[in-house]
Amino acid sequence: MILSNFKYTDKEKDEIIKSLTVLVDTREKKCEHITTYFDKAKIKYKTKALPYGDYSFMVPKNEELDIPRDLLFYNDIIIERKGSLEELSGNLTKERDRLEKELALAPPRKVLVVEGAGYDDMVKGNYNTQYNNKSYWASVHSIWHKYDIPIIFMPDPSYTGFFIRGYFTYYLKNYLK
Repeated sequence: MILSNFKYTDKEKDEIIKSLTVLVDTREKKCEHITTYFDKAKIKYKTKALPYGDYSFMVPKNEELDIPRDLLFYNDIIIERKGSLEELSGNLTKERDRLEKELALAPPRKVLVVEGAGYDDMVKGNYNTQYNNKSYWASVHSIWHKYDIPIIFMPDPSYTGFFIRGYFTYYLKNYLK
């Protein structure tokens, strides 16, 4: 990637990090709470069809810093978001083949965010599907290890936008070191 070919000053790195633009997949549904957070926090974002995942990011063109075109990171890092334990349950049962294919093709740096529930809700069966909680728990851990995808439970979805910003910002900060 072009950014790794240059040594940037701390000021230039800060400028690059501030330019980070979150990419929201065009198929992402019910994410108004996330884009509302981005708007309030003045986080740049744009919708784009992503090959996998629901979120990634880009660094926009900046000729002053020798960045001749937008640099897209969706082949490097993504976030997959599930709006509830019920949605994830459906993905692990009825749509498991599709989910596993997507995770197998996704880049090595990825995370799955499950909104509206804690790990304890999954373990206790506090969700509205027929999926047995022991099978659910086993499937979650199996997917985690098989595809090296940490699973973050986000009981309060109002923090998802904050998480997305932090996940990508600190990846980019470490990338620029």
